[in-house]
Amino acid sequence: MSKIICYCENVSEKTILEAIANGAKTLKDIQKSTGACTGNTCAEKNPSGKCCSRDINKLLKGPIHIQNNECSCCKTK
Repeated sequence: MSKIICYCENVSEKTILEAIANGAKTLKDIQKSTGACTGNTCAEKNPSGKCCSRDINKLLKGPIHIQNNECSCCKTK
């Protein structure tokens, strides 16, 4: 069983790695292809109490696309 990266939308590391293998290169690509990092309940659902965007970006090994230390999934919609 693959570990969960996005607890808001229940997206596994395996799913994110598959999206990367299929061409996803940015956090936005991952959001579009998997739904990860599109919820807004990080503090409640993620055991770390943090947004999953940093973990996704580690998998992407690219720049962190966060402005003002907030990601789009954590902002009130």
